Amino acid sequence: MTHTVNLINQQKGFTLVEMAMVLLIVALLLGGMLVPLSAQMEQRNISDTQKALSEIKETIIGYALANGQLPCPAVPTIPTGQAGAGIARTPPCTLTNSTGVLPWATLGVSETDAWGNRYTYRVSSDFADGLGVTFGYDQYSNPCSPSPAPVNATFALCSVGTLNVLSAASGGNTIAGYVPAVIISHGKNGAGAYTPQGTPLPVGSNADEQENSDGSSDTTYVTHAPTPTFDDLVVWISPNILLNRMVAAGKLP
Repeated sequence: MTHTVNLINQQKGFTLVEMAMVLLIVALLLGGMLVPLSAQMEQRNISDTQKALSEIKETIIGYALANGQLPCPAVPTIPTGQAGAGIARTPPCTLTNSTGVLPWATLGVSETDAWGNRYTYRVSSDFADGLGVTFGYDQYSNPCSPSPAPVNATFALCSVGTLNVLSAASGGNTIAGYVPAVIISHGKNGAGAYTPQGTPLPVGSNADEQENSDGSSDTTYVTHAPTPTFDDLVVWISPNILLNRMVAAGKLP
């Protein structure tokens, strides 16, 4: 009888030491899984935003084919759901209103990136100054005076964009020059982005992200591989692709 009782006591379960070891092992396994899972989620957000930016570029070109001009930006400070939110400003889109957020409602695209912030959008004035406008074909030292002037587009084959994309804010190489428009997701940190409430997020201390968030103060934007302090995703409308598509659609001679 005593032997039976001792056997039952030995089979009651794990000791406290054994339980502690099991919990420790489980905690280590879970901790090892959390980092890769977080990295996978972040990579998915990047991929989703890159895909959205690609679709946005095509939508903007489609807008130009239909309307003969690129859309003006939307006012960034209007909260979602209020009148005018996501609606492109009325052209002509001059230097004072050529920067804002993507006019998502006008284009019929998503308002925000994968991190829930609005896309910054900048357009060159000559490509968004309204049909029938006969000025704006001259760009600095590159005269462009087509004869006759286009009637189905607000820009001509010789029109030149004003925006430049560099590899760094200071001393960077030119990646794309004289582009008609730039679209920016400000990434996970959201530095310089506008929220759906129309609130600007702090820009931060990174010089390259500051360059992408300085509004109309200059015409320079930056893109390069991500770093711990830079995670912007930047795309632009290629002038060659835009002009070729306009010609193919019969909007430009």
